[in-house]
Amino acid sequence: MTVNDAVAKRVAALLAEKGMSQYRLEQKSGIQHGSMACIMKGRNKTVTLSTVIMLAHGFDMTLQEFLDDDIFKSQDLEVE
Repeated sequence: MTVNDAVAKRVAALLAEKGMSQYRLEQKSGIQHGSMACIMKGRNKTVTLSTVIMLAHGFDMTLQEFLDDDIFKSQDLEVE
């Protein structure tokens, strides 16, 4: 699994957990709809740290809270 895949899965899980729409997350985080669609559909191969920080802020959480998930601790996570 790539880092982008892990971020997309984490975003999807948090959206479901918080009952939030992707549109609302885009508004709160400042991430453009096209960029979010690329992340969620796996077309973006290089999610930047600044994008992850924006996602965390959109969920009203710290970067550490966003990354504190088993999906980012997996030995199978491909880091390029």
